[in-house]
Amino acid sequence: MAEKAVLDKGSSFMDPLKGLLLTYFMPESCYDEFFLNFNFLDVPCLKIVLSKGLGLGIILGSVMVKLPQVFKMLGAKSAEGLSFKSVLLELLAITGTMAYSIANKFPFSAWGEALFLMLQTAAIGFLIQHYGGRSSRGFLFLVVYFGLLVLLLSPVTPKLVVTYMQASNMPAIIIGRLIQAVANFRNGHTGQLSAISVFLLFAGSLARIFTSLQETGDSLMAFTYIISSTCNGIIALQVLYYWNSSPEHKKKKKKKKE
Repeated sequence: MAEKAVLDKGSSFMDPLKGLLLTYFMPESCYDEFFLNFNFLDVPCLKIVLSKGLGLGIILGSVMVKLPQVFKMLGAKSAEGLSFKSVLLELLAITGTMAYSIANKFPFSAWGEALFLMLQTAAIGFLIQHYGGRSSRGFLFLVVYFGLLVLLLSPVTPKLVVTYMQASNMPAIIIGRLIQAVANFRNGHTGQLSAISVFLLFAGSLARIFTSLQETGDSLMAFTYIISSTCNGIIALQVLYYWNSSPEHKKKKKKKKE
């Protein structure tokens, strides 16, 4: 009877999902706190669950965050308004974050979106070259980039190099976003820039400030996301400001003046 009482005390209605919850959302101490002690207001555990949940949400969202941008370019068969230099600098920043996180063995939930953003950003870089009539240069860009990526993630690359690369993310993000912002300002529109992608990137970088502090405790990572959020916010404001402007609208205005 005593053994049965002990077993009953240590069991929970959530036990069938325990493996899933411990793998993706919380440590065992928080599982016990929530589902054995029924203390759902434990602040440290709530922070952990919120951070894990946000992290997984960001990763799932990142699978398609730049697809609207890709589809918009494919549909228009144009890369007008998009800066290749800006894409390169963004790719540098994403790659630095991914390599730094892998080198420091951070949990996948803290950086996983970088993998999907990297693939989609590389595709956008190729499309900019392709629709600019430079397809061969676009293929060369992909070959060189993925070759360097393999080298960067290999044991051959010292950890110090990866750390310096992560530190260089901040100027890369600022310069990259400023190039795009200046291009938008000069054009008087945001061209083929996808509003959905821009707003999702802004929301994701904001959420990452909290999750990076909670899951990694790395101030360099957190500060990078603060810079990224600020720069993404500027582009998001431009998208709103130029909402009714487009390349076609500008051309019509010019024709009327003539």
